[in-house]
Amino acid sequence: MDISGASQSSVSSTLEIKSLQLAKSQQKIEGQATIELLEAAAAPKTSSANSAIGSIVDTFV
Repeated sequence: MDISGASQSSVSSTLEIKSLQLAKSQQKIEGQATIELLEAAAAPKTSSANSAIGSIVDTFV
């Protein structure tokens, strides 16, 4: 059954394209949020008066 002359495959293709566009848009938003989160979580640069502090890390358990 045709509605307004549009075939079912045409409507299906249009909906698939729109779905892909929305998914791409969502990925861009999530990617930008991830970048902002990583930038906000960057470790602050601190310096110590004693440069020997923290220079040796004991890795033996």
